[in-house]
Order: sequence, then C-alpha cells, then structure tokens
Amino acid sequence: MNKYLKEHTAKRIKERLTTDPKQSYLRDWIYGGMDGAVTTFAVVSGAVGGHLSLLVVIILGFANLIADGFSMAAGNFLGTKSEVDQYNHYKKIEEDHVANYPHGEKQEIRQILANNGISKENIEKMTSIITENKSYWIKMMLQEEYGLPKIIRSPIKAALSTFIAFLLCGLAPLLPYIIQLPNRYSISTLLTAAVFFAIGTIKSRWSLQTWWQSGLSTLAIGIIVALLAFFTAYGLRVVINLN
Repeated sequence: MNKYLKEHTAKRIKERLTTDPKQSYLRDWIYGGMDGAVTTFAVVSGAVGGHLSLLVVIILGFANLIADGFSMAAGNFLGTKSEVDQYNHYKKIEEDHVANYPHGEKQEIRQILANNGISKENIEKMTSIITENKSYWIKMMLQEEYGLPKIIRSPIKAALSTFIAFLLCGLAPLLPYIIQLPNRYSISTLLTAAVFFAIGTIKSRWSLQTWWQSGLSTLAIGIIVALLAFFTAYGLRVVINLN
C-alpha cells in the first residue's frame, strides 16, 4: 500500500478530520528567531564598529535580548489577542443575526454558495443542510463573510514562541564575547550566519524554495542588516572624532 492509500483509509480520514487541526506557531518562531539574531548581531556589530569595550558589548547585548525579546513577545501577544477578540466579536454578531433574522442569514448562505460555483438546483438543498446545524452555520459565516480562520491561535503560545526563539537565536552572536574567545567578532559573525541559514532551511519545509535557496535568502537579509549597523556605528565614530 503506497503512502497515498495509507493516508486515505477510512480510519486515517476519520482520525484527521474528527479533531480540530493543530495550530502552527512556526511564524512566531521564525519571527522571534530572525529578529533575535538580527538585532543582537546588530548591537554587536555597532559596538565593534564604534570600538566599544567587551563589557559594553555584553551589557548592550543582554539588554537587547531581554528588553527587545520581551517587547516583541508582548506585541505578538497583544496582536494575537486582538485577533481572538475580533473573532469573538463577529461570532457574537452572527449568533445574534441567526437568532433574530434567520431569513437574511440564509440568503447570505445562498449567495456564498453561488459565489463558490454551486448550481442553482443544489443551492437550496445545501442551504437547508447547512442551516440545520447552527454551530456550523455560524462558523461558515465567519469564514466566508469576514475571512476569519477556522481555528484561532493562543496569544500565550504565540508570545512564548516568539520570546524563546528570540532568546535562543539572539544568544548566538554574544557567545564568543561571553566566553571571551579570540577573534570574537569573526566567530560571532559565523555563528549568526549559521543561525540565519538554519532558520531559512527550516522555513523551506513550508515553502516552494529549496532548502539552500531559502537558507541563502534569509542569510542575505541578515548580512544587509549587520552591514548597516556596523557602518552606521563606524561612520558615527569617525564623525565624532573629527569634531
């Protein structure tokens, strides 16, 4: 039995479709990981470009890890929470409409079905079937009328995913300074590049790009940010010294 047949047995279909799909927090991990590596390495690059001391690099780096990481997590929490609030707001509206004006809501279902190419002879049958189940009826209205997702994400899980990824990936540029290795900036650069590339390769599992294309494109973004930070700090140091 090939893999397609295995996934389409009655048992496997029932297992997949009788439970709600798991929510993915991949976006939050990538968002936090990229920003953690980018901003911390930008701090390191800026400090090196400005010829700041080892202690200053470590202090600024950890300040960025905690403050910026928490700020991003809090922002993601509030953003995701607003999506939950929006979903519940429109759900309440649709519950009220279905309870007090079912005729108009049924007409909206008919229009939705027509927009999806359902033939006229089948629209009435399908409308009758859909509106028999009030819970499904409301979910369909939320998705089709407002474009809301079937399952809403947890604000806490989204925030934690962002914060943990930010800390883990953002720590990489600081490691050579924490353990005081020789050629610290070169090693920091290599570690950060490895993090960028790793994030890109992980991201490729859910994209049309190959693993190396996704890895290189993500790495390129990181390099641009690092160069901007380094030369900005270096330029400011030159200007200040001239004055």
